[in-house]
Amino acid sequence: MTRMTRRLTHQDLAAIVRQSLEDGQTVEIDGLGTFQASPHGYEFLPETRPSVFIAYVAEDIVPARRLCEALQAEGCLSWLDKDKLLPGQNWPRAIERAIEVSGAFVACFSRRSVSKYGQFQSELRFALDCARLRPLGESMDATFVIPVRLEECPVPKRISDHLQYVDLFPDWDKGVRRVARAIKRTARGRPVLKLGR
Repeated sequence: MTRMTRRLTHQDLAAIVRQSLEDGQTVEIDGLGTFQASPHGYEFLPETRPSVFIAYVAEDIVPARRLCEALQAEGCLSWLDKDKLLPGQNWPRAIERAIEVSGAFVACFSRRSVSKYGQFQSELRFALDCARLRPLGESMDATFVIPVRLEECPVPKRISDHLQYVDLFPDWDKGVRRVARAIKRTARGRPVLKLGR
């Protein structure tokens, strides 16, 4: 017996969200905001914290998680794959989507990440492509890719020739504040959407 699967359409997803709201539930869309019932229908409360994707190699999970938590304490909404990916989720597409919708991409460089082939390099290339696709009308101060060094290590020439990096050593707190300031500078407000019943 073969199992048939069908992709959910936008109408299907809208029906699921509407049914959940009618059942009295709040619906959170990761990184974007929350739908909830209101006296006049439904309203969307946008996420106002600036969002940031944290890219790292598996060997650097401890400092990457520490950075994620530090940026959250600074008022940022951090996306770390180990915390956000769900079991069974199409993780390559979920990671690309998270990078696309993030306000900033923090690349954690270490002696391990600069010499390792794999997902970190792929995420970094995808983020650089996303940065190139941003409208030219955006502020010249807008930052998307933010390189950080977790330790003394080289930063790839393609990055260091064009982007200023931040050292998180020897003063971790100072480095985190600099990263958070860059992320917040690029944050954009989103309007509140109201949906009728």
